[in-house]
Amino acid sequence: MTVDRQKITQLRHSLIVSCQAPADSPLHDPLAIAAMAQAAVFRGAAAVRIDTPSHVSAVRQKVEVPIIGLWKQQIPGYDVYITPGYEHAEAIASAGADIIAIDATLRNRPGNESLHTLIARIHKELGKPVMADVDTIEAAIAAENAGADIVGTTLYGYTNNTKHLSPPGFELLAQMVKQLNVPAICEGGISSPQMAQQALQLGAYAVVVGTDITGIDYKVQAYRAVLGL
Repeated sequence: MTVDRQKITQLRHSLIVSCQAPADSPLHDPLAIAAMAQAAVFRGAAAVRIDTPSHVSAVRQKVEVPIIGLWKQQIPGYDVYITPGYEHAEAIASAGADIIAIDATLRNRPGNESLHTLIARIHKELGKPVMADVDTIEAAIAAENAGADIVGTTLYGYTNNTKHLSPPGFELLAQMVKQLNVPAICEGGISSPQMAQQALQLGAYAVVVGTDITGIDYKVQAYRAVLGL
């Protein structure tokens, strides 16, 4: 199957909004996520990043911009959780995602599936480009070598190797821009338009913003913590 990479060109120098919510939030409802995505696109977002097949399906009915789809799955014995296996990628693609985001860190994968094999199957059987979510430059290079179409700093600060670091991963982004031949996406920790602008100035192909735009639950908790409430 031919991989349609045209959607990637639509991301160049753009804002991508991650529309997600905690599982215990009223906003976790597919209709709420779809409304959130629709509002983001209405105000100029070039693409959205969506978790779970039901949410992707609901959003697909409301927007025409590219959907970067993923499915977070906690699998006992493994730390990889963003679309960890092919069956998860297949479900996301069937729901309407244009680009499949996967955990591309150097951690062990369920079923001993290699990153190269997973990306190859997504390309061949689903015809979808792959966004590799990484935490280090070593993982970024390995992801590109495995066939990833775009690479994001998404997991910088969220793995055992990087838990001592705080996103956004501007240093990682700069390394990726310099050393990779595929587009580098800045995702994670962007908390102001100025930070997003800085990412683009460092050479990011696009910027993904989540919590600062759509994270009502986390924002309220942050305010309460600072106010001592």
